[in-house]
Amino acid sequence: MNNDYKKYFNTGEFSKLCHVKKQTLFHYDDIGIFSPEVKDSNGYRYYSYQQFEVFGVISMLKELKMPLKEIKAYLDNRTPDSFVELFENKLVEIDEEIKKLQRTRMLMEKKLSSIKKCTNIDPNKITIEFMEEETLVISRSIENVSHKDYLKTVSDHLDYCFTNSINSDYSIGLIINKENILAGVQYNYSYLYSRINSASESSYKFIKPSGLYAIAYHLGDPETLDESYQRVVRYLEKSKLKMGEFAYEEFILDETTVKDKENYLTQIIVEIDSNN
Repeated sequence: MNNDYKKYFNTGEFSKLCHVKKQTLFHYDDIGIFSPEVKDSNGYRYYSYQQFEVFGVISMLKELKMPLKEIKAYLDNRTPDSFVELFENKLVEIDEEIKKLQRTRMLMEKKLSSIKKCTNIDPNKITIEFMEEETLVISRSIENVSHKDYLKTVSDHLDYCFTNSINSDYSIGLIINKENILAGVQYNYSYLYSRINSASESSYKFIKPSGLYAIAYHLGDPETLDESYQRVVRYLEKSKLKMGEFAYEEFILDETTVKDKENYLTQIIVEIDSNN
């Protein structure tokens, strides 16, 4: 090597330093986004250690999905002010992405925890359990509405939850009142619901009260859910317990985890009247 180039890295050395292929450096040179500091008469490229910082910024912006064309435009006209503006904007984008990833992780953890619990569930067993107060966000009433209005309400509820980032898990639950349970569950539910943090503010906030609840599970096609509801009704009558105002229902196993509806698992949580 010519002594004049001893303080420089050749293409192979610089590519290893930056953990990229040599072809990436060739391509960046060709499009004018990042060129070697020196090219000798034989066409060999040499990079200085100071260029490592510049390449790092390019790689970072590329990881943030900034197009090479925009990166080049920034580099061609870079100033301290444009650097500050660019990085401040990117920090905002990063913070938003972190929030999305944290929410995705939370959703995945909740779904995973729910699925793992299935191994210990006896679908033929009914238990009475104390449950803490829980905050829900509910839809408009879906009781006795037309099919068109039902679909519109579902769509509006999902949009509201998405817009306000208040879904706490993948499951959208259903609330059914005591009268419709006793009359026979024929999909005449009262509301859709999603869980939210108790500190959250929402005009659709609904408090599921603390107290005793009958917990049951329905294994099979949701079309036959009434069988499990009536099983709970008989259990409460035998136990001399009165049903409360509402029951809460949500899928534990659905088409995201099992192929056939016969293997669906639905949790039914029936409120017990506190005046028993």
